[in-house]
Amino acid sequence: MADASRDTKGTCFVVMGFGKKTDFETGRTLDLDKSYRNMIKPAVQAAELECIRADEIVHSGLIDVPMYEQLLKADVVVADLSTSNKNAFYELGVRHALRPYTTVVIAEDGIKAFPFDVNHVAVRQYHHLGEDIGFEEVMRFREALTKAIKEIMDKTPRPEDSPVYTFLKGPNPPSISAMVQAAAQSNVEQSGGAAANWRASSSSLMVAATHSAVMQEVDEAQKKGDFNAAKSLLSVIRNMRKSAASETQPVAEDPYVLHRLALVTVKSKHPTPTDALNEGRDLLVSLNPHNSHDTETLGPWGSIHKHLWEETKNPGDLDEAVRAYRRGFYLRNDYYNGINVAYLLNIRAVNHLDPAEAIADYVQARRVRQEVLALCEDWLTNNSPANEPDAKSPAHLEYRRSRYWVLATMAEAYLGLDEEEKSKELLHQALPIAPEQWMIDSTLEQMKKLRPLLTPSPLLHLKSGKETNAGRATGAPVN
Repeated sequence: MADASRDTKGTCFVVMGFGKKTDFETGRTLDLDKSYRNMIKPAVQAAELECIRADEIVHSGLIDVPMYEQLLKADVVVADLSTSNKNAFYELGVRHALRPYTTVVIAEDGIKAFPFDVNHVAVRQYHHLGEDIGFEEVMRFREALTKAIKEIMDKTPRPEDSPVYTFLKGPNPPSISAMVQAAAQSNVEQSGGAAANWRASSSSLMVAATHSAVMQEVDEAQKKGDFNAAKSLLSVIRNMRKSAASETQPVAEDPYVLHRLALVTVKSKHPTPTDALNEGRDLLVSLNPHNSHDTETLGPWGSIHKHLWEETKNPGDLDEAVRAYRRGFYLRNDYYNGINVAYLLNIRAVNHLDPAEAIADYVQARRVRQEVLALCEDWLTNNSPANEPDAKSPAHLEYRRSRYWVLATMAEAYLGLDEEEKSKELLHQALPIAPEQWMIDSTLEQMKKLRPLLTPSPLLHLKSGKETNAGRATGAPVN
């Protein structure tokens, strides 16, 4: 929401994704909300503009009308193309068609090549660490973005930054009119029935709340461990979207909302852990996890089935967990999915009745761990302690968290490869730098569960078969 007490010279509409999104070019997960809160919004406000993102617009009915109005009316539009977000690219195209100037394009520097149609546009880039952004980079980019906005606002005449008006000389940009206002009112009235039904069962506070404001309450509830409250709030956001739907204009589920709703549902363990897992699984079904290429869907889908296996010992859940983590591993090429699929393969190997199937899973688990170790070694090479951020920097905690998981993952991988001494050495390095106790507990618990899965090795069946065949070939007695 806008700060009514702030004096502004105009408005800036920010086009970008919300929440955590996967960058499919690099396989990393970026927290776009942190990009917005820590860099973009402060930079826009420093340029003395009111900053608005789509999730901060208070509206009834479909978001489309106020969004298009902002793309047309806003004095400046900042479009963040990080993670190659499809909606952001589309909305940038709409802005370029509507206004010849005052559009600033930015992106995280993981995008190495932009589509041809964007190659003609200046793109200002920043560096995202994944789950966080370094303090120095936040301050650098804030200053650069504020400067860019002020420069384009101060120039007379303003330079054209839209390829449409640059290459096609002559078109006149449209202006907001009574027709647009009438269309907006029409959409509000058409969706009024569904919205009214929802308002009748909701508090006036929630009706006025924006998507962004409710999500902040979700964050606070999760930090406190109040997963039932977080679940209720996310359900409100989901219902807000449904209330805007109509027979002619259905609203698709928001994957980010469903991911978080499934997570807090499972963590609530209400009314029982198994019931919560089944409810979380059912929430994700609409995202088509069997064919999804979204690792943010595959991760929780695998985790839910892993825990369902632990609760029910249903082989189908174990197979589904293996499939999800393995698909996620090969899509992202990351150590998290890799170490989990290796662990699950060992579980499945122990539970196979067919020795050949047990051997296949056992060998595959070893191979995946070798790939995981190579990925972890690359991370350590590129993130040496010599380059550790200053302890006062917000990036320092993220660095410690990442380094802990890399070292702990390597410790588990070496344990799975029967290299006990290397495993102990890496665990000794990891434990002192863990930012939170639950991280240590999680690592030690999984390694404790892994040990009995490794002995006896199913490869003993293979050795026994070789000895038997050798005995038959030489005529030696076989015991």
